[in-house]
Amino acid sequence: MRPTLPLILTGLTCLLSVNTALSQALVETATPESAGMSTARLTTVSEDLQMRIDRGDIAGVVAAVIRDDQLIYSEALGHRNLESRAPMPFDALFRTYSMTRPITALGILMLHDDGLLDLDDPVQQYLPQFTDQPVMTDPSTTGPEPTRGRRGDITLLQLLTHTSGLGSRNSAMYRNHDVFNYEHSLAEVVDRAAALPLFEDPGTRYRYGLHAEVLGRVIEVVSGQPLLEFFQQRIFEPLGMEDTVFHVDESRRERLATVYRPDENGTLQEHRMESIPVTERRRLHSAGVGLVSSTEDFLRFSLLFLQEGEVNGEPLVSPEVIRLAGVNAIPDSLLPIDGGSSPYWAGSGWTAGGFAVALDPSVYGHAVSPGEYWWDGSAGTRFWINPEENMIAVIMAQVSPASGNGFREAFRTGIQEAIIESRAP
Repeated sequence: MRPTLPLILTGLTCLLSVNTALSQALVETATPESAGMSTARLTTVSEDLQMRIDRGDIAGVVAAVIRDDQLIYSEALGHRNLESRAPMPFDALFRTYSMTRPITALGILMLHDDGLLDLDDPVQQYLPQFTDQPVMTDPSTTGPEPTRGRRGDITLLQLLTHTSGLGSRNSAMYRNHDVFNYEHSLAEVVDRAAALPLFEDPGTRYRYGLHAEVLGRVIEVVSGQPLLEFFQQRIFEPLGMEDTVFHVDESRRERLATVYRPDENGTLQEHRMESIPVTERRRLHSAGVGLVSSTEDFLRFSLLFLQEGEVNGEPLVSPEVIRLAGVNAIPDSLLPIDGGSSPYWAGSGWTAGGFAVALDPSVYGHAVSPGEYWWDGSAGTRFWINPEENMIAVIMAQVSPASGNGFREAFRTGIQEAIIESRAP
């Protein structure tokens, strides 16, 4: 049995001294060498992150790695806010955006585990407004006309794998019809999406889109609970995710990292990404992009998958859920996903757990392992679950565009090199 929550989560600085700023329990700390990693290479990982802060790619960052059930790296660098010069704390809060999606997917898989739904069920079984949804004859237009009849029904699995025919919340058609708006309820967002045509027939293309909002509404209908209540009861409380919230209240506000965007001179400037900020109460509890969280909370979330669905030795989900969350569920006929529009799309599949999964690491452009599954957020957050190496890694910053000159890819590559270097004679 692998050790589970809790023990102490601590920090590893560039000088490799122990920092106990993180007080919440998680797993035992250990030297990198005890987990088959190189202390020297991890030191250069921290130095690289600091260099990227110094040159203005990002304002600050919190990152951590657990391998073989031991915390072997955790680092907080730079500033939470540049204007105040407030240092980045280990328990900083970050807008996770699309990293909300795997949490929603876990909720659906839990209901599947409970026998309350099946992934092959048509969504109209739970949301009848999708029954007669037509399809645009030309998805490249702003829609919604002209349309034709739909071929096939949308299944829950297609919603989980972005193959339902729904579009992106930022698509012109959805923007023109005010589909996604933090002043709407989740039910209203879903009703507005259902009232418009699909971009293509279900099961015929991978199109990253509004699927998690629909799945969040399915959770509400099937469970009889508001989404936040379901998340709290079934996921956050059992996992100890105390800082994963839709609304950053006054007690947490001083830990919220500021989002920055480089101006025309490359200087980071504060950037507002939402019409209604996370520090204000919003009607929409977005199941796709709404959550704020911490590095520690996503370590807790990720550990569930490495620990075969158990928390403190007790099962939270079945091994079947863990299997579904980690394997590609996209048919070969729809690969590469998104037409291979970027290196990691070209080498990725997609799982029922809301993750990209590395099918061909050679085309990624940065180090990943075969079968590693991961996802990220549009303000500079990302996490990886690597069953082959029994390792999870989380990195969080707040920058737009999220690439931040490749700081996340450099971090992941450095972590892999720390494993390789430890094996060198």
